[in-house]
Amino acid sequence: MRINTRFAVATHILALIALNDAAPAPSERLAVSVGCHPVAIRQVMSSLKKAGLIETQSGTPGGRLAKPQEEITLYEIYQAVKKEGDPALFDFHPNPNQLCPVGRNIREAMKIPLYDAQAAMEGALKKYSLRDITDSIFEKVQREQTNM
Repeated sequence: MRINTRFAVATHILALIALNDAAPAPSERLAVSVGCHPVAIRQVMSSLKKAGLIETQSGTPGGRLAKPQEEITLYEIYQAVKKEGDPALFDFHPNPNQLCPVGRNIREAMKIPLYDAQAAMEGALKKYSLRDITDSIFEKVQREQTNM
């Protein structure tokens, strides 16, 4: 699973846990909502647990948030599921032609702009919490129910 997918899946899982705090859901139920295999859910949950974002108990399905939603930033979620060797937000194509002046210099020319873009994305994720996501979901669900 790519980092952008793991991040979205992790955020989805945490939102489900936060919004269903009274009834922890097993990985099979989380997988139905996310639309992926329960094994993938368990792998992401393992990363979230290692990062201190959720707590789980052996023999008990699902998990609970380890701290309040407003204290969990999207950046923390992103960092929790980022794996060693994952490319940054942007990556370079692997084989630029070294005989071409553009091919042999494109990496160096783009290094700073891409670093700045990565830093900007991470800065934006630090501004938002899991509470922002769950509040948005709750508002949309409320609107859907009033329009029925």
